[in-house]
Amino acid sequence: MEAPTIGGVRIRHGNGETVRLRRGASLTDLAEKISVDPASLVQVLFNLGEMVNATQSVADDTLQVLGAELNYNIEVVSPEDEDRELLESFDIEFGEDEGDEEDLESRPPAVTVMGHVDHGKTKLLDAVRHSNVVAKEAGGITQAIGAYQVETEVEGEERAITFIDTPGHEAFTAMRARGAKSTDIAVLVVAADDGVMPQTIEALNHAKAADVPIVVAVNKIDKPGADPAKVRGQLTEYGLVPEEYGGDTMFVDVSAVTHEGLERLLEAIVLTADASLDLRANPDMPAQGVAIEAHLDKGRGPVATVLVHRGTLHTGDSIVAGSAHGRVRAMINDRGETVDEAPPSMPVQVLGLTSVPGAGDNFLVVDDDRMARQIADKREARQRAAMLAKSTRRKTLDEIFAQLEKGETQELNLILKGDSAGSVEALEDALLGIEVSDEVDLRIIDRGVGAITETNVTLAAASNAVIIGYNVRAQGKATQLADAEGVDIRYYSIIYQAIDDVEAALKGMLKPVFEEHVLGEAEIREIFRSSKFGNIAGCLVMDGLIRRNAKARLLRDGVVVTDTSIASLRREKDDVTEVREGYECGMTLANFSDIKTGDVIQTYEMVEKPRD
Repeated sequence: MEAPTIGGVRIRHGNGETVRLRRGASLTDLAEKISVDPASLVQVLFNLGEMVNATQSVADDTLQVLGAELNYNIEVVSPEDEDRELLESFDIEFGEDEGDEEDLESRPPAVTVMGHVDHGKTKLLDAVRHSNVVAKEAGGITQAIGAYQVETEVEGEERAITFIDTPGHEAFTAMRARGAKSTDIAVLVVAADDGVMPQTIEALNHAKAADVPIVVAVNKIDKPGADPAKVRGQLTEYGLVPEEYGGDTMFVDVSAVTHEGLERLLEAIVLTADASLDLRANPDMPAQGVAIEAHLDKGRGPVATVLVHRGTLHTGDSIVAGSAHGRVRAMINDRGETVDEAPPSMPVQVLGLTSVPGAGDNFLVVDDDRMARQIADKREARQRAAMLAKSTRRKTLDEIFAQLEKGETQELNLILKGDSAGSVEALEDALLGIEVSDEVDLRIIDRGVGAITETNVTLAAASNAVIIGYNVRAQGKATQLADAEGVDIRYYSIIYQAIDDVEAALKGMLKPVFEEHVLGEAEIREIFRSSKFGNIAGCLVMDGLIRRNAKARLLRDGVVVTDTSIASLRREKDDVTEVREGYECGMTLANFSDIKTGDVIQTYEMVEKPRD
C-alpha cells in the first residue's frame, strides 16, 4: 500500500500508536522510533510553519503537534519517570525501604518552617536552636535553605526534630515548594500583629500540595496589637481549624523574642508526627535522600547540604546527587562538627562531589565510583537535552516574516552566577517571569554556581550578555577582562533588586513610543508677497503658542494640506522664537507657499510617552 502524503511529504501514517520520547528529544530520535527518514520529519514541520533541524532538541509541544499530524500519540516521559527508568537500568529502587517491617526503626520528623516574609520564621528557628542565623542574611531575608536538628523532651523521652528553614521572599516559591516536598510536617508561621498575608496562603498551598500535616505557630505575641484569635479566625477560612474550635490543627502562640511557647511548639510537632505519620526507615541500607541546598566553596569545592531519608550515609560512600557524583570525603553537621555517619532524618553537609548538584536533586549511595559516574553522566545528558529544548528559541515562518517587516526583536542576554544552586534557580524563575512586551525578549544563556570566571566574561563578550552575580564576585583576572571587553557585571545580594534592575533594562530596550502634543494654532488673516521669502502668512495666534522650527501642518477647511515646519517667525520687524495666544505674527512655512487667507497653521511636537 502506498504511503499517504502529509504536508506534501510521503510518510508512513501512524494508527494512534503511542511513542514514548525523553524530554528534549530530536527529530532523529522520533524518526528511529517510527522508522522513517529524519529529513521527511523536517519537511513536515517546515510545511507546518516551523523550522527545526534533525538533530536539535525539540520542545514538547512541537513534538505533540508533529505527532498529531502523523497520527501518533507522542508521550513525553516526565522527569520522575525518566529518572526511575534510568535507576531501574542499574537495578536500583529509589524511594523504598529495603527489608521487612522489623528492619524499620523510628526516625525524627523533618519539619519545614514556612510563612510570609518578615513574619519571624528564621528568628523563631534561631530561638529554638540558640544561634543567630538571621543576622547573616542580606536585608534580613533568608536567601538559602538551611537545615538544623534540635532535641526536645516529650513525656520524659528525648526526641530529635529536623528543621528546614525556607526563604521568605516571594521569588523563592520554587524553593519553598521543594522544601515542603522533602519534609514530613510544615510549621506555618503567622505574625499575630500582621495576620494572614499573600505568602502565608502560598505557603499553605505548598504544604497542602505536598500532603503534609500542618502546625501553626502564631508568632510575635509579645508585640502590641497582637491578636492570635484573629489569626485563628482567618486561617479557619482556609481549612485550618484549631483544635480548640473542634478542628484537628494544632495552633501554638509563640514569641521568638521572649521564647514564650517554644517548648509547646516542639511538643506539638512531635505529637502531630506521632498522631498523623508513621515515621520509620531502614537505617541499614545504602543511604537515599535529597540535596536541600548546594554551593561552591572556595576552599572545599562543591558542598551539598543533604537530608537523609532512609539508610545511613557514611564517610567514603560512593554517592550520586542529580548530575553530580563523587565519594563522601567528609560530613559536617549543623553545629559545624565532623561526623562519620548520618542516620535517617539527619541533615549534613557533604564534601567530595565533583560538581554542584541542583537544589532538590535526589541523592543515593551506589556500589562504586564507576556506577555513580555513569548515572551522573546520563542524568546530565538528559538534563542538557531538556534544557536545550526549553531554552532554544525557535521562530515560526510567520514570526520571521513579521520581524523582517518591522525590524528584529530586541533581546537581552543574561548569564547568572550565584552562591548556591537554589538561589540561581529561584533567580532564573523570577527573571523569566518578567513580562514587559512582545518587542523584547529575555534569554538566559548560561547559569552556574560559584564566582564569576574569565570563561563567563568571554561568553558574555561573544554573545553581548550582561552577567548577574548573586552573592558572588568576579575572581582572578575576570574583572580586568570584563573592563577590557566592555562586559557589564552587576552584583546583587537581595533578589528583588536584581529583578527590578532587569525589568528596568528590558523597558529601556523598548523602542520609544511617541505621542503628538499640539502646541498652538494660528489663523492666516493676510498674505504678504516677498521676492526674497516668498509668501508670508500674516497670522493671529488663536490658541497656545507658535514656535519657530516647530513641526507644523496647514489645515484648509479642516483638511490637512501639508505637513511641514515653521521656517521663520517675526513679530513686527523682529525675529522671535515664539508667539503666544492673542498676538499677531508673520511666518513662512518650509518648502510650501500655497497658502490662502482663512487657512489654519497648527504646530505640534512629538513627546515620548512613558511606558507602563
